[in-house]
Amino acid sequence: MKKLLIVVDYQNDFIDGSLGFGSAINIKENIIKKIIDYRKENHDIIFTMDTHSDDYLETEEGRNLNIKHCIKNTKGHQIQSDVNALKSPKDKVFEKHTFPSLELGKFLENKNYDQIELCGLVSNICVISNAIIAKSAVPNAHIIVDALATASYDKELHNKTMDVLEGLHIEVVNK
Repeated sequence: MKKLLIVVDYQNDFIDGSLGFGSAINIKENIIKKIIDYRKENHDIIFTMDTHSDDYLETEEGRNLNIKHCIKNTKGHQIQSDVNALKSPKDKVFEKHTFPSLELGKFLENKNYDQIELCGLVSNICVISNAIIAKSAVPNAHIIVDALATASYDKELHNKTMDVLEGLHIEVVNK
């Protein structure tokens, strides 16, 4: 079975930086375990990174979420150090300038994965949008989101997101 793990935006600014929130660090060990397990089974791993420049506040996203974050070449842009230490040179990294990554979707389109699992931050923004991109790119893959390996600054939005994912035929485990 060809499997893929996508670690979405597990970056410092979402953990303890400008958009950080308490429960973001609580999912770290679950993400680390997933990376180790996927690596042991020789499956693929992709990392996405929310990536902005100094003119972020002038973008459409910046006008709606007017807090500078994940500015390239800053500590906030970096993947959390313990998770980053598990990255391999063979892992693909997608820097994305908004919530979903169309580049990720185009990459996945011809990969024929049987299963794609997503984890990371933020469940109700980037995780859900990239899960939908993966579902669109590989419609016959079994898409999974682990509720214990993703989080939101808003618990109610997190729970609603898990319900929406299930409605889109994306399996939510550990709900």
